[in-house]
This record gives sequence, structure tokens and C-alpha cells, in this order.
Amino acid sequence: MSEETKQEQQEAKEENGETVEEVFAEEPQAEELAEQESDELSQLEEKLNESENRYLRLRADFDNFRRRVNVENESKEKYRAQGLITELLPALDNFERALNIEADNEQTKQLLQGMEMVHRSLVEALKKEGVEPIEAVGQEFDPHLHQAVMQVEDENFESNVVVEEFQKGYKLKDRVIRPSMVKVSQ
Repeated sequence: MSEETKQEQQEAKEENGETVEEVFAEEPQAEELAEQESDELSQLEEKLNESENRYLRLRADFDNFRRRVNVENESKEKYRAQGLITELLPALDNFERALNIEADNEQTKQLLQGMEMVHRSLVEALKKEGVEPIEAVGQEFDPHLHQAVMQVEDENFESNVVVEEFQKGYKLKDRVIRPSMVKVSQ
């Protein structure tokens, strides 16, 4: 190297504070920095993906919760009168028993007419709420609708058919409030 070239390098070194060799020695550090930035970028992308997945799961959980609450509220509204109806059924049974009494004088007949009117209005009010009696006699025995308390052999009925109803059963919309107590043929 000539004296002039050495002097130029020396001046450049003094100006920049670095030599050409030092500049080239820094290049691997630049590659390492790029590699580190790439690693950091991939880590950030992973964190972003995790956060997005967590957000989507939370959103799905919330949607499921909201649907479940809506279904429960609809069910509560649909069957809101169930407790009251359950309490009224024994009174309705007593009315029906009282109406089966035979009247032997005019005063008893008038009393029975009044009871029939009250019974009819009670039955109508229950119908408006969605209460229906369960048909039993002559129907095939269904353990979801009927409660068998006796079995008899009766040639007039086929096997597994309700012969007699001891207590009326009722449904509220599509739910059985009280099953019918019945006698079933064998």
C-alpha cells in the first residue's frame, strides 16, 4: 500500500471512527439483528394468533350463554303457571267428585248448577293457560302419560290398554303436570 492510501484510510478512520475491516466485521451483526427481528416477529405473530383464538372462544362461549339464557327465559314464560295449576288440580278433582252426586231435591239441584258454572269457568281458565286433560280410557298405556295402579284381565279390551281412570291426568302445553292414575288390561 502506498503512503497516500494509508493516510486516506487513517483520515477516514478518524472521521468515522471505524476502519474498513471494522465495517465489514459489523456485517455479521446486521445478519444477527435481522435474525433476531425475524424471531421476534414470529413470536409476536404467535401471540396475536393466540389472542385471536382466545377472543373467538370467549365470543362463542358468550353466544352460547346468551342462547341458553334465552331458552331458559322462554321456558319460564311458557310454564310460568305450572305451580298455580299444580295447586288447583286437587280443587278441580273435588269439584268433579261433587258434581257426580245425584240431586234428590230442588235445592241440591240449584247448588249443583252453581258448582257446574264455577267448574266450567275454572276449566276454561285452565284451557286458556294451555292445560289439557290426558285422554286415558280406551287408549294404549303410555308410561309417560299414565300411572298404572292396577292390572286386570278383561276380554273386552286388548292387552296393554287403559280400562278405567281413577284420577284425571293433565298436561300443560307439552309437559305432563300430573299423569293419569289408571287400571290397565293385561
